[in-house]
Amino acid sequence: MVYETNNKTVDDALERVFAGEQLDRTDGLALLAQPVDALAEAGAAVRDHFGDGTVDACSIVNAKAGNCAEDCGFCAQSVHFDTGIDTYDFIGPEKVLEAAKRAERDGAQRFGIVVAEKGVSKEHRPDEWEDVLEAIRLVRDECALEIDASLGILTEEEAEILVEEGINHYNHNIETSPRYFPEIVDTHSFEDRVETLEVAKDAGMDLCAGVILGMGETPTDRVDAAIALQEIGISSLPVNVLNPVEGTPLAEQGVAISTEEIIKTVAVYKLLHPESRVRLTGGREVNLAPDEQHLPLEAGADGLLTGDYLTTEGQSPGDDIEIIERAGLEPNQETNEFDPEAVKARHRNAAESSTDSTASTGAEPSDD
Repeated sequence: MVYETNNKTVDDALERVFAGEQLDRTDGLALLAQPVDALAEAGAAVRDHFGDGTVDACSIVNAKAGNCAEDCGFCAQSVHFDTGIDTYDFIGPEKVLEAAKRAERDGAQRFGIVVAEKGVSKEHRPDEWEDVLEAIRLVRDECALEIDASLGILTEEEAEILVEEGINHYNHNIETSPRYFPEIVDTHSFEDRVETLEVAKDAGMDLCAGVILGMGETPTDRVDAAIALQEIGISSLPVNVLNPVEGTPLAEQGVAISTEEIIKTVAVYKLLHPESRVRLTGGREVNLAPDEQHLPLEAGADGLLTGDYLTTEGQSPGDDIEIIERAGLEPNQETNEFDPEAVKARHRNAAESSTDSTASTGAEPSDD
């Protein structure tokens, strides 16, 4: 395949990617220095060449919130920071199933069960472990969804059990580069996270592991994180953008990232990971204007996390489908053969009903 952006650095990289060559750190750094328009064209070309023209949507449930002993500087759920979020123990298998059924109706292809703690432990918290397994079974048996999990560190035995129960992807983000990681987290190491990913992969799970942009990292850190993910071997690369939560160290630090930086990074990630889904996840609504959210999709992204996040609200799945279509793409319907128009109409009607209800009470709409 021949594709030209009229930028020699980008076009040479494209030719090598199409020929099956894996780009390296030097390539990534050179690419990130190129103009955004050329990179966006290249990212889209790689997605079109290796992909199927669809955007894959995943949804998550925060099945246990807060009181996490880790001190990740971005995280509202850490016990080390006063963020005022609601905290609760594991919500139970039936409530997880309810969330999965909502995700299925809204067109998600994947559903992730997330537990906020260092690790769901079969040995130390056997009751909670069994509840997680029961939740997986319910979703597996009653929904047309791929089931993913983010349960913290894993033992080899736990990973093997999760595979037997049908977990498809294991999510464990590396957050940033090996160099910058100690600036963000003190209570565990970058190597600890890689070890869990290797345990999950060895057991037979695909890996969903990505980053958070805008934490004060350098452009080189962004490339180094992508190279580390090459070495680990992933099939889904979630790209979060920091949504600063009051009370966390990074909110006090006041870091920021531009729209151009987000688009360029997404495009370079697609070039470095041509056969992985590059997935837009948390923070995109806060860091990108409504009329900009389609731009990373036009630059090569081919996945979204739709609906709400762990402790913050997302936008409606209907809005996400419209963003996908604005980028000239289609929602993936391989697993869940939903009706995109019905999803958009349902959420549009719900929004109108909410507005009418608010108007009838004389109250102002809430952003909470």
